Amino acid sequence: MTKSKATVYFYIPKQISLLDLSGVVEVFQEANNLGFDYDLKFVSNEFSMKSNSGLKISSLIHFTKTAPQKNDIIIISGFSTQQLDILPEGDLFFDWLHKANENQAAICSVCTGAFLLAKSGLLDHKECTTHWKLIEKFRKDFPLLKPQKNTLFTKSDNIYTSAGIVTGIDLALFLIEERHGKDAATAIAKELVVYKRRNGTDEQESVYLQNRNHRDEKIHTIQDWIIYNLEKTSNIDFLADLVFISPRNLTRIFKKETGITIAEYRTKLRIEKAKSLLANSDYKVEHIAHLCGYKTSKQLRVVLDQHNYAIPEGI
Repeated sequence: MTKSKATVYFYIPKQISLLDLSGVVEVFQEANNLGFDYDLKFVSNEFSMKSNSGLKISSLIHFTKTAPQKNDIIIISGFSTQQLDILPEGDLFFDWLHKANENQAAICSVCTGAFLLAKSGLLDHKECTTHWKLIEKFRKDFPLLKPQKNTLFTKSDNIYTSAGIVTGIDLALFLIEERHGKDAATAIAKELVVYKRRNGTDEQESVYLQNRNHRDEKIHTIQDWIIYNLEKTSNIDFLADLVFISPRNLTRIFKKETGITIAEYRTKLRIEKAKSLLANSDYKVEHIAHLCGYKTSKQLRVVLDQHNYAIPEGI
């Protein structure tokens, strides 16, 4: 763990997405509140920029007036997708990034900010990510990259990319954990009322939103009940009674609307809850198993092992 001083340079592109910027800023501001020493600087290629929502950001420092060093961090925020094919940043900006890279500063992007990193050449032959809707364009526009689907954030040496919007917060918390340890990152997450700390390999779409792209209210009711009652056991007859249809009909409709069975859906949710509790709580594995609806920790271990997740030692 270290408390040495570092500067975080937030690069403000044209048509910046405010949430891409503000979430990450708050992580480092909370780090300062915990006693760490981060100097937050807002830089751009102009002295003021208008966001994609119309709000103007002024008093910016021209990036050429700065020289990021080894312990520093550069965050390139995301911006409107309408800017993707007309990026105004040129050689001067890319030279600045390459110099920072040579100095071993951490260079990070949020959402569409990855397109600026890619244009600079710093992502060539590296694993990286951006918003899931833009992955194919990312791959087509920059064929030397290794874009990762369904990934919240990536790290390749000192280069980091995140998928977009709130995943910038996940990446910022990961940077804090790397530098100051898990306890500091967890404390900041709690202060920001972040539901859970997510890993880079977590899928971009929340498991709680998956398998819900349908309009059947009865199936939504069943899914909601399962989500809020994972610790309880329930058979198909009980669930069918909740929505006043036959067990056979419920089984058929649920699979038709969601693409998976009720048992598979419940298992997905239990695995997600177990992984979150294992990573972000002090509970013993026996208690976590009960909270997830398993009678014994052995049952939980078997399920997690089947899904290639190893329970950390000492829990």
